[in-house]
Amino acid sequence: MTMQHKFVEFVPEDIQPNILYVSVEYGTAVHKCCCGCGEEVVTPLTPTDWKLIFDGESVSLAPSIGNWSFKCRSHYLIRNNNIQWCNSWTDKQVETGKAIDKVNKQEHYAVGSPVKLSWWSKIISIFK
Repeated sequence: MTMQHKFVEFVPEDIQPNILYVSVEYGTAVHKCCCGCGEEVVTPLTPTDWKLIFDGESVSLAPSIGNWSFKCRSHYLIRNNNIQWCNSWTDKQVETGKAIDKVNKQEHYAVGSPVKLSWWSKIISIFK
């Protein structure tokens, strides 16, 4: 499965399937879920969320897209305009992933804190 990309200022109201709409101005990429369920997937482009790579011809998003709050629970990567399906996660994996994301955000946005936590310290802080 492939996905086209369109660079836009504003994401259109009528999101078309198989198109990744990228608003650099607003740091957001939006598309319809690749499983075909029709849900709208919003991926914020920030240092602690997703990163967009544009090589002049194709786009990639990192990390993977896990639609855990959708009924479909689809999980995939967008690499060079291609969809690569990933294994689904258990509820425990989703919970752990969300906790790690929370710690990463707190660390990144901590005012005046040049201290970066080690990987092990992040894991330990999740379970405190």
